[in-house]
Amino acid sequence: MTPTPSQTVGPFFGFALPFEGDAVAEPDAIRVEGQLLDGAGEPVADALVEASQGGQFARCRTDGEGAFHFLIAKPDEGFFDIVVFARGLLRHLNTRMYFPDAEDAVLSAVAAARRRTLVARREGEVLRFDIRLQGEDETVFFA
Repeated sequence: MTPTPSQTVGPFFGFALPFEGDAVAEPDAIRVEGQLLDGAGEPVADALVEASQGGQFARCRTDGEGAFHFLIAKPDEGFFDIVVFARGLLRHLNTRMYFPDAEDAVLSAVAAARRRTLVARREGEVLRFDIRLQGEDETVFFA
């Protein structure tokens, strides 16, 4: 029997994805903003970015500029597991977003020059976490 060939994931349509109540779901929620970029530094529209940790879950569709955001509480672990689904990918990608003050055995095991691709930057009240799918400054992805 011939196996069915793999298909790419996406595009993702916004029907039923927005949830206007997420801003009030957690009183200590922080805003995480970022941009999903391809190897040429161009935004990746119509992808899904998910964050989870400690019983929390957030999902956001990227807009035309590749931008995404979450309102979510800081987990005790100091990081979120991030999953990216985008057109052109045969499988989803797994990474982590660490808080600037986080220390972790997994983060320490990543080469020092690449570690910064896993750590969010504080910009006022917002944490900024851009994800680069390939090329220079590619985000570290895990199997």
